[in-house]
Amino acid sequence: MRVLLVGAGGVGTAVTRIAARRPFFEEMVVADRDPARAEAAVAALGPDGARFRAERADAGDRAQVASLLGRHGCDVLLNATDPRFVMPLFGAALDAGAAYLDMAMSLSRPHPQRPYEECGVKLGDAQFERAADWERAGRLALVGMGVEPGLSDVFARHAADELFDEIEEIGVRDGANLTVDGYGFAPSFSIWTTIEECLNPPVVYESGRGWFTTEPFSEPEVFDFPEGIGPVECVNVEHEEVLLVPRWIGARRVTFKYGLGGEFVETLKTLHRLGLDRTAPVTVPGAAGPVEVSPRDVVAACLPDPATLGGRMHGKTCAGTWVRGVKDGARREVYLYHVVDNQWSMAEYGCQAVVWQTAVNPVVALELIATGAWSGTGVLGPEAFPARPFLDLLTAYGSPWGMREQ
Repeated sequence: MRVLLVGAGGVGTAVTRIAARRPFFEEMVVADRDPARAEAAVAALGPDGARFRAERADAGDRAQVASLLGRHGCDVLLNATDPRFVMPLFGAALDAGAAYLDMAMSLSRPHPQRPYEECGVKLGDAQFERAADWERAGRLALVGMGVEPGLSDVFARHAADELFDEIEEIGVRDGANLTVDGYGFAPSFSIWTTIEECLNPPVVYESGRGWFTTEPFSEPEVFDFPEGIGPVECVNVEHEEVLLVPRWIGARRVTFKYGLGGEFVETLKTLHRLGLDRTAPVTVPGAAGPVEVSPRDVVAACLPDPATLGGRMHGKTCAGTWVRGVKDGARREVYLYHVVDNQWSMAEYGCQAVVWQTAVNPVVALELIATGAWSGTGVLGPEAFPARPFLDLLTAYGSPWGMREQ
């Protein structure tokens, strides 16, 4: 297998460090708009970097990326950029006859009249509209294969296959007790993506109603997270699992709730009130005259790069899927989870916990595709594949998962 990795930020760099320890691929080309970032990611691997090379690529230039795939004979494109670049990269892979894998799906647009009641354009709609093209080409686009979405969807598949006869609700619950020394506000993941998912109308699925939306940060609940993290208040947030899981798994209700914390929520609300969450450019004075800038890009530029926070970060992050239903005639409720301790991920890989936890899952998926344990054509989510091979291989990577009876 020959892989083109587009994006050499925190998650992309973590992908290289995890993949360097595995023998399943022949070469990984690491491409970024900033060639220095790609070169740094490869150089950091030292002697383990013999199968890696750095290139420059503009993730928004579909033709350029398709050409790069062809020039290096890559079998698969792994997208480690933010969701703005999903569609050009998704298209480039199809143009080049390569498989495609991402960790976040094409962007949504709220309903123009009823944003907090009805869905407009949903996450991933633009990709699923092209499913027939991928099927005709005999190629696989594996979408939403990070940690959330990704591992959380694998947990849902495992629950459906092995743990339940009937599922009433699947609820992804994400929480952490991470702190960052020296910063009052320092998101552990891309602020661009965080603003997008937290301030858009959250989506909920119910079998009798389909997909519908609610107000941001709605339906707060306290969820007790394992391995010492403890109780965290979680709220509804827009996320791909709610759009993916019902396509392959029967459940009466599907939700996603994120443990953000009151201060984090208030900061996001303030950004929204000030219009600083907007992506459309505004005109501001500059030394050489007026310039156009995106307010959200300005916010991102003012905050520390999440990839650089590992040395200041303490605590654990937990991604998991809570499922309730019936097994053998009795009610059952479980929480399937994956916890990463920042101290461990920094010592073992030099990566902070959140980006490492995101990055390990697409690497596991690539290995399953390379070995033929996972195969398919069209646009498919993680729950379209058997869960057991993934969970076993994740454990073999030295990062076991857990299950708690509720």
